[in-house]
Amino acid sequence: MGERHDDVDAMAARYARRAALAGLYSPLRPEVMQARQERLRVLAALLQRHARRPLAELSLLEVGCGAGDNLLDLIGLGFDPARLLANELLPERAAAARARLPATLRLLEGDALALPLAEGSLDLVLQSTVFSSLLDADFRSRLAARLWAWLKPGGAVVWYDFAVDNPRNADVKGMPLAEVRRLFPAATIDARRVTLAPPLARGAARLHPALPALLNTLPLLRTHRLAWIAKPDA
Repeated sequence: MGERHDDVDAMAARYARRAALAGLYSPLRPEVMQARQERLRVLAALLQRHARRPLAELSLLEVGCGAGDNLLDLIGLGFDPARLLANELLPERAAAARARLPATLRLLEGDALALPLAEGSLDLVLQSTVFSSLLDADFRSRLAARLWAWLKPGGAVVWYDFAVDNPRNADVKGMPLAEVRRLFPAATIDARRVTLAPPLARGAARLHPALPALLNTLPLLRTHRLAWIAKPDA
């Protein structure tokens, strides 16, 4: 399990290519801010519906944390940094996260498949657009199995990812609900479609900052899925 999989290197290369597009995802852009706020609203609703204890009592790992944006949002919602874990494959992104996140939050660098975590030790595992970056189906299955094993009975994978393919980007593969169910066959899934298609959102924002929010009221234009993937109780 600790051996490096070929797709780890391929994924690192894909993320490196995306670095050149970082300006498109600046939080100062109105369409990016709107998408982030929508994600937080839907996540808050899922937590209210399904979390069995106060957020400050829940342990959570984010796989592929990037520069730590999601973890900072979770802390803002009420999670305790001392109960949060972060994992990041790329050293430069891990360094950026370490500089921004609280010192009490433990950061684990490297391949998620090799993390030294005990089975049944976590309440929640978060992944955000990681699986759509894994083009190898076997690697996706192996990683999903690890996430599932780390969860306590009654725990959940919090999932945010592309629901459809991007015809302009061969580096990502959409994760339809059927694929999510294949990866987590024993799960109960509560899913919502979110996030206006980013190219459409960028074009709309150039016309008027409020236009992306208006277009996002049409579910067919949303390209991502936010889901609570629950593990049965023992």
